[in-house]
Amino acid sequence: MKVLVAIKRVIDYNVKIRVKSDGSGVETQNVKFSMNPFDEIAVEEAVRLKEAGKAAEVVVVSVGPAACSETLRTALAMGADRGVLVQSDDEVQPLAVAKVLKALAAKEAPGLIILGKQAIDDDSNQTGQMLAALLGQPQGTFASKLEIGADAVTVTREVDGGLETVSLKLPAVVTTDLRLNEPRYASLPNIMKAKKKPIDTVSPADLGVDVSPRLVTLKVEEPPKRSAGIKVADVAALVDKLKNEAKVI
Repeated sequence: MKVLVAIKRVIDYNVKIRVKSDGSGVETQNVKFSMNPFDEIAVEEAVRLKEAGKAAEVVVVSVGPAACSETLRTALAMGADRGVLVQSDDEVQPLAVAKVLKALAAKEAPGLIILGKQAIDDDSNQTGQMLAALLGQPQGTFASKLEIGADAVTVTREVDGGLETVSLKLPAVVTTDLRLNEPRYASLPNIMKAKKKPIDTVSPADLGVDVSPRLVTLKVEEPPKRSAGIKVADVAALVDKLKNEAKVI
């Protein structure tokens, strides 16, 4: 079985985000980028499936600028076999990514597609669900446990009420949650080996996909600074302030 894993290059989670002075977006110049943490979990799970003999090949794909090849190399160093870069210097929104992945799935014919449940830059949490709908395949979102059978995958999902277990007939789409696994660190020998692994570069046009944005960002602004807390004498004073000042009750 072939496993296809989608990964995204995002601003590193340790970086303090700064909004551009013109409010058109966030500052990306001279900022450290890394693989989206949820996608690291997806790569780790795919590599574990291969190590357990449940998968024959792990293919990682990223959609974005040429710099995404560095992120693909990180995934290859973790144990993926080869990469595909769908190069686009324009903004690529979740629906467009799902269409690109659908086109790649038609070429690669994977038995399982794994994605992070969301990216930490836009927090859209949409691509996996859209991809499953476009492919007409079953989906298991927010996975905290994965078990592969002969022709099905059992997914334990994290939901508001606790845990839910679903059985999906393969091929299927799975999105990963934080508690699925702990991603490994790539060793130096594997980093060196990853430099020799193949990365194919294609464009959205090569796949017959239009990635033109459908949504327009009007303005980006920082949240208001949190004001200092105050002490109240008793419960009555607290209720009064919540009701008349904060207006939350």
